[in-house]
Amino acid sequence: MNTQDTCETFCFDEVKVNRVQKMVEEVSGVESLFKALSDSTRIKIAYALTIEKELCVCDVANIIGSSTATASHHLRLLRDLGLAKHRKEGKLVFYSLADDHVNQLVSIALIHSKENLKKR
Repeated sequence: MNTQDTCETFCFDEVKVNRVQKMVEEVSGVESLFKALSDSTRIKIAYALTIEKELCVCDVANIIGSSTATASHHLRLLRDLGLAKHRKEGKLVFYSLADDHVNQLVSIALIHSKENLKKR
């Protein structure tokens, strides 16, 4: 065990721990959002939707190099998790990000990733 990244003595601030412990419960359920975006295909789709505000399933399939069935599957999952929304126009289905928060999450993640690459 590396002692540089571990406390050498076990102690904790009970007041701080109790306060934060209660607040931490607020993040329950957030992991599904990150799980959805942790898939490389879905993050590419979400990023594409930050560039182009709305894309039809066929556009997405061509952008990610997949079948329309595969693109539709990923888009449906993003929609079911509240990250994307859709509208139907005749025989076409168009998708967009659910709101600006999703756009910000994807954009910030990309910025963070680029910063980490520069540090290496």
